[in-house]
Amino acid sequence: MNRILIIDDEKSIRNTLREILEYEKYQVDEASDGVEGIKRVNEDKYDVILCDIKMPRMDGMEVLSQVMKITDTPVIMISGHGTIETAVEAIKTGAYDYIAKPLDLNRLLVTLRNALVRKDLLDETRKLRQKIGNSYAMIGESEAIQQIRQIIDKVAPTEARVLITGESGTGKELVARHLHALSQRANGPFVEVNCAAIPAELIESNLFGHEKGSFTSAIKQHKGDFEQANGGTLFLDEIGDMSLSAQSKVLRALQEKKITRVGGEKEIMVDVRVIAATNKNIREEILHKTFREDLYHRLSVIIIDVPSLSKRIDDIPMLVQHFIVDFCAGMGKAPKELTPEAINELKTIRWSGNVRELKNVVERLVILCDNIITEDDVKRLTLY
Repeated sequence: MNRILIIDDEKSIRNTLREILEYEKYQVDEASDGVEGIKRVNEDKYDVILCDIKMPRMDGMEVLSQVMKITDTPVIMISGHGTIETAVEAIKTGAYDYIAKPLDLNRLLVTLRNALVRKDLLDETRKLRQKIGNSYAMIGESEAIQQIRQIIDKVAPTEARVLITGESGTGKELVARHLHALSQRANGPFVEVNCAAIPAELIESNLFGHEKGSFTSAIKQHKGDFEQANGGTLFLDEIGDMSLSAQSKVLRALQEKKITRVGGEKEIMVDVRVIAATNKNIREEILHKTFREDLYHRLSVIIIDVPSLSKRIDDIPMLVQHFIVDFCAGMGKAPKELTPEAINELKTIRWSGNVRELKNVVERLVILCDNIITEDDVKRLTLY
């Protein structure tokens, strides 16, 4: 049963709301002012909070600000003295919605149901983030990383194709895995294909599969990556290195949602969300006739550019701490410490390999250094 907290100094309003909401099978608690309301929010968990604006001791806007610091529970503001400016301020502060008194019963119940749906989605997103696991954590609080998280939250639940760009080692795979884990396809497969690592003559067989005897080494039928990713996500990493022949077949698969195995004639329907990534400038590749423009437009409904480590230097301490804890746990040792000077030294280095290079250096420091890692250790063991 969903729990609702009513914060209002007018007893008659609280009684009316309680009757309505209990009739609708909600569990209802009351608070006669903002101070009592904050106390209840600190002590109990609620699914939605209804809060008046004009109250003694603490007005509703202050209550809203305090609640936002405690929980992400949706707050619906109600007031008989409101203006458009008040409503706008409430929404900007973080309120889910604003309803003027006298309350319209239908409007209230619809808003309440929508707020509960939002709460369920937030809870589900939190669970899915936990499922992603420590290995694929997106570490950092820089503005660039926060913007990427916001885009992922908006894009992941949709079926939009995404092109992830950025230098090698920036974490493009992490973005792809977060998009999958927070999508409607999270329970389906996540199939990763490194287009740069597969020889050009085998890429089509890998992607679309092949029939037995279709070429010399085809000793049995093989299902390709598109079929293996059916119902889930296909991540085409380094797609800028894919041959033009394979590009044309990928384009057809995206357009028609079906593929044909190498050496086969049967068309196979596939339900796949494609996420692609590249460290190349695809627009330049198009000019050089090495990448199909029509495929680029198919893949880039949403473009997420992952910043280089030089553009998120303030994230380095958090990244380093995360890697140290991870490596030391794997070695069965207590986490080692870095002196402030060692951290500052790491922040001055130009990381051409980005986060991947930083991770390698931290692993080297953990293996070779004593329990306290110093600035001299960093200078001695870091390859510039």
